Amino acid sequence: MDQLYFSLYQDEDVHVLVAELIRARDFSALTTQEAGQLGQDDSSQLQHAIQNGRAILTHNRNDFERLARSYAETGQSHFGIIIAVRRSPYELAQRLLRLLNTHTADEMQNQVIYI
Repeated sequence: MDQLYFSLYQDEDVHVLVAELIRARDFSALTTQEAGQLGQDDSSQLQHAIQNGRAILTHNRNDFERLARSYAETGQSHFGIIIAVRRSPYELAQRLLRLLNTHTADEMQNQVIYI
């Protein structure tokens, strides 16, 4: 990978304010709304994140754990799956900023991280 910091792609169930707060700190964040991906299923959302070189942020633990297992079993790669408990956008952004400041893009590859 060419970048130190990983880029973020937010599933539609994550509040859009989180992306704004992350961008205010000069990190790259994209929402499903901005990407024109509203209403797509979880597999399609993960594919979109992969095609754009981004880790995905979601609240949907069950589906994304299943997708991560499937990817691992079939040898497919992704740029990271971040599964977050529902919190205020400000608290979630703080947790993401800690992650962004401690994990490189390479370290995020094929990881499932819970925040």
